[in-house]
Amino acid sequence: MTISVALVDDEVMVRVGLRMVLSGEPDIEVVGEASDGVEALDLVARTRPDVVLMDVRMSRMDGLEASRRLVRDHPDSKVIVLTTFDEDEHVAAALRAGVSGFLLKIAPPEQLVEAVRTVAAGGGLLHPAVTLRVIAAFAGQPEPTRTTSRTAELDSLTSRETDVLRMLAQGLTNTQIAARLYLGEATVKTHLSRILMKLNLTTRVQAVVFAYESGLVRPGEHDRP
Repeated sequence: MTISVALVDDEVMVRVGLRMVLSGEPDIEVVGEASDGVEALDLVARTRPDVVLMDVRMSRMDGLEASRRLVRDHPDSKVIVLTTFDEDEHVAAALRAGVSGFLLKIAPPEQLVEAVRTVAAGGGLLHPAVTLRVIAAFAGQPEPTRTTSRTAELDSLTSRETDVLRMLAQGLTNTQIAARLYLGEATVKTHLSRILMKLNLTTRVQAVVFAYESGLVRPGEHDRP
């Protein structure tokens, strides 16, 4: 099964580099390119790609607004935001927009390919380095008030699932969570799938946002052993 990908970035050389990496994979096809959010909306409407690699800072319409519209109007096209370390203020907004993941622009080629395959398969990805920026983004916000619905949703999780969600939000990878809890990675993945189902979420990215917005995890807790 071929994964169709759309590239959205205002820098031609970035798009060329992304295309070269992805086109070398037998199961991935680049179906089009766009240089800003306006072009991206038209491109996705025409080509209906499985995955959209979306830059943030672009003219006419930036990647955040384009992502919001794509998630709303074309939910089958999963969005991966291309981000850099100096775009912290955009992280929380993009997460709330419903994107399926973040990929650092300095990521190696193999990570780019794996990210596309993961998201196309229905998963989500949040690089640990980006998770720490999510924590920083929430650090300046008032402590959330846990609503009755949020409490009920959290109470639906088992104690082990709650532990897994907390560690995920603290920036730990599946491997690190497995080591902390003395579990196999397959078991951790099973817990994550159940967490998403119970919380009516679709990606681990949304689970991180839920953990902070519900008050389960607070900024600074990632420093605990």
